[in-house]
Amino acid sequence: MAVLVCAVVALRLHGVGARDTAAFALYVALALALPGLLWARALYRRAHALPEQVALGLTLGYAIEVLTYLPARALGLPLLVLAWPLGTYALFLAVPRLRRHWRRGPGARPVPLWWSWALALVTIAVVALVAAGFYARQPLTWPALLSSSVDMPFHLALTGELRNHVPPTMPSVAGEPLAYHWFVYAHLAAASRITGIEPAVVLFRLAVLPMLAAFVVLLGMVGRRLTGSRRVAAGAVAATVFVAAPGLYTGSVAGLLTWTPPYSWASPTQTFGALLFVPVMLLLLDLSGAGRPGRGWWALLTVLLVALAGAKATYLPLLAAGLLVVAVAEAVTRFRAPRRAAAVLGLTAACLAFAHVVLYGGARQGLVLDPLSMVEVTWRNLTGADVAEPVAWPAALGATLLCLLAAAVAWCGVLGLLCRPRLLVRPPVVLALGMSAAGLGAALLLGHPSLSQGYFLQAVFPYLAMVACHGLAVAARRAGLRPAMAVGAACAGVAAVVAIRVLLGVRVPLGPGVDAAVLYLPYAALLGLVVTAALALRALRQSRPATFALLLCLVTAAGTPAAWTAQLALGAAKGPLPATAHRRVGPDAPRGAVAAGRWLRAHSSPDDLVATNAHCRWGFESPCDSRAFWASALSERRVLVEGWAYTATSLAGARPEEEAEHRPFWDQERLRANDAVFLRPSPEAARVLRERYGVRWLFVDETRLPAGVRLDAAATPRFRSGDHAVYELTGDDPAPLATPATPTSATSTPATPATRATTTRHPSPPRDPRHHDAPPLATPRSAPPRRATPRHPAIRATTTRHPPRPRDPRHHDPPPLAIPQPPPPRADRRRGDRDLHDVTGLS
Repeated sequence: MAVLVCAVVALRLHGVGARDTAAFALYVALALALPGLLWARALYRRAHALPEQVALGLTLGYAIEVLTYLPARALGLPLLVLAWPLGTYALFLAVPRLRRHWRRGPGARPVPLWWSWALALVTIAVVALVAAGFYARQPLTWPALLSSSVDMPFHLALTGELRNHVPPTMPSVAGEPLAYHWFVYAHLAAASRITGIEPAVVLFRLAVLPMLAAFVVLLGMVGRRLTGSRRVAAGAVAATVFVAAPGLYTGSVAGLLTWTPPYSWASPTQTFGALLFVPVMLLLLDLSGAGRPGRGWWALLTVLLVALAGAKATYLPLLAAGLLVVAVAEAVTRFRAPRRAAAVLGLTAACLAFAHVVLYGGARQGLVLDPLSMVEVTWRNLTGADVAEPVAWPAALGATLLCLLAAAVAWCGVLGLLCRPRLLVRPPVVLALGMSAAGLGAALLLGHPSLSQGYFLQAVFPYLAMVACHGLAVAARRAGLRPAMAVGAACAGVAAVVAIRVLLGVRVPLGPGVDAAVLYLPYAALLGLVVTAALALRALRQSRPATFALLLCLVTAAGTPAAWTAQLALGAAKGPLPATAHRRVGPDAPRGAVAAGRWLRAHSSPDDLVATNAHCRWGFESPCDSRAFWASALSERRVLVEGWAYTATSLAGARPEEEAEHRPFWDQERLRANDAVFLRPSPEAARVLRERYGVRWLFVDETRLPAGVRLDAAATPRFRSGDHAVYELTGDDPAPLATPATPTSATSTPATPATRATTTRHPSPPRDPRHHDAPPLATPRSAPPRRATPRHPAIRATTTRHPPRPRDPRHHDPPPLAIPQPPPPRADRRRGDRDLHDVTGLS
C-alpha cells in the first residue's frame, strides 16, 4: 500500500490525472496480474507468498498479452487482446480442477514483516529516483517536449506504429524494416487501446512503474533461492538498484566507468527485458534440485523465452553462454551428461535463432566485432581527447585496467566464495558467473556507434550482485564477524573514497596539458589504503578470515549507495540515470506540433503516408542529427523520410568510431523528391510525391521553410496550429489558403471533411503568439477510412494494408485543445554547441 501511495503521489505531482491513474491501475490488476496469477499457479506448483505470486503472475501477464496482441492487431481487431484475460476467467471458473487456483495456493506462508518493508522501501526509493531523475526532465507539453531524452520520441513513434500495424516497420522511413526488439511497444499499444489513455502518458509516466515493482519482488525471490538467506537477498536487491562504480574522480563522463541500473525509464526495452528475464532465472534455479520439471514448468519457460526473444536482444545470448558454462561444469565435475542444461540450452538457441531471423531480419544494427572500442571511448571521455584522435595501444590497455579495477572494487565480494570453494561449482553460481563473464566480454570485444554493447554488461548486474553479496556473507560467517565490525569497515571504505576525491581532486575530463597518468592516482591511493588497512588489522591480531572479510566490506563500500551519496554531496553526480543530452527550450522553439499531430491522427487513415520537412533534431541541424521522430510519434503515421539514424540500412554501414546520427540518407533521390515540395513547392513536385511514393499528407514545421515559401501552390491546407501546419495532396488544384485555423476552445467541435470543403481560406498572416498546444492528455481516437493512394513499389512491398472497415462507435474524437497563456516574445534562434555525445543510443 505504501508503494501504491507513493506512486500515485508521484504521478499526481507530474501531470497525470486521477482518471488515467485509476484506469491504468484497473488494467494492470484485471487484464495482466490476475489472469497471469491464475496461470502461474496452474503451471508452476512451487509454494510462494502472495506478493511473490502476484509479481510472477504480472510478468507472465505481460508475456501473454504481447503474444496475444500481435495476432489480434494483425487481424485488424486490436481489442481482441482482451480475449486472453476474459477467456482465462471463464476457463478457471468453468473447469473444476482449475477453480482451486482462485484461492491462495497450498504451502503459501506469510513473509516476515521486515522482508516486506525492505522490498517496499527499495521500490519506493526507485519510484522517488524515477520521479526526480526522469519525470522532472520529461514534460508532457509542447514545446517543452523538445527537451526530452533523445530516444523518447523514437519510443513513442514505435508505440504508435504498433497501435496501427503488425507486422511493424520503421515509421520514420517508410518501407524500412524494423530490425529491433519491439515487443514492449506491443504492450504499450495494447495498454493505450484498452485504457483509452494517450500513448505519451502511458510511455512517459505509467508503463514502467508496475514493471519496477514486480522486478524488485522477483529479484528478492531469486536472491533468496540463490543465497539461501533473506538478509543476503535484501542486500543483493539493494545492491542491484544502488551500486555503482567507485566515484574516485570529480566530474563524470560516459563510458565503462559510468554504470546505470539494470532498469531505465529512458529505455523501456531494457526494463521490459530485465523484468522478463528474472522469472527465467527463477525457473532455472529448479534445475539444480532433485525434482524433475513438469510440463507446466516447460510451458512457462517457453512462453517467457519467446517473449524475451523480442523484448531485448541482449538477454538470450547471455543466457546461452551461461547455460553452456553450466553444462560444461556439470559434465566435468559430476561425470554425467548435463541433460537438463542441454535441453534448456537448445530451447534458448531455438528462440535466439527465431528472433535473429524473423524479428531482426539478420540485421546487426551497427554491432560489430571491434575489441576495446568502448574502452577507447571511455579513455577519450576521461582525457578530453577529440573523437577523431586515435588511441594508442598503451592507453587502451591502461583504460582497460581502469575498467577492470572499477569492476573489481564493486564486485570483490565474489572472492568471499573462496572460503567455501564448493559453492563456486553450484549450478546457480556457475550460471551467474558465466553470464557475467559473457557480458563483460561482449562489452570489451564488441563495438557500436552508440555504445549499445554496454547493455550486455548492464543486463547481468543483478545476478553478479547476488553472487557478490553471497560471497560477503560466506566470508563474514566463516570469520564470525559481528555486524558492528562490518558496518565500521564499510564506513571506513566510504570515508576513504571521499578523502581520495577531495585530496587528490582529479577532475574528468582532464584539462589541456594535464598528464593522463593522473587517472591512475586515485586507484593507486585506494590500493595503498587497502594494504595499510590489512597491515593494521593484522597488527591488531585479527585472524586471517576476519581480516579478509573486513577488507571485502571496506572495498565493496566504495561502490555502495553510501559512496554514491558522497558523490551527490560533493556535486559530482547528476543522479542515478544516464546523462543524456537535454536542450533547454526557449521562446524560439516551434509551436503547435502536438495539435497538428493529433489532428492528422484523427483525420487520416493509419495507412496514409506523410511527408515532412523535419529531418534533424531541433537545434542540431548543422551537422544534421537525424534522430528526429516527432512527426511520426505525434501523428502515429508512417513518414516517407523523417529521421533515419536508427534504421537498419543506415546502421549497416556505421562504424563504432563514427556518430551514426550524422550519416547521410542513403536514398538521395527520395530525399530530394521529399524536400522539393517544401523548398520549391509546385504542382509537379506534389504530383511526384503523390503518384510515385504514395504520399497523401504534409506535416510542416514552418520555421524550417525558406523565407517567402508558401505551400498553397502544391497542396491544400487543412489545419494550422502555431508553427505547424497540415496539408493534403488531393490531386486537385489546391484551394487558396485564407485564414489560419484558430485553435478551438474546449467546447468547440473539430471540423469534419464536409465542413472543410466549404471553408473559405485566406492568406496566412504572421503567427499569433497566443496559439499553443495543450498537454497531450486527451483520449486517442481511431481514424475514419481514407482513400488509398498508390505507393512507390519499394514502399508498397513492405507496407501492411488493411481493408476498410466502419468506424468504431466506441472511439470518439477528444475535446479540442485549450489555449494556454501567451508565450514570451520570440527571440533570435541560437544554436548552442552540442553536448558530449550521449550514450543512450539505440536503447
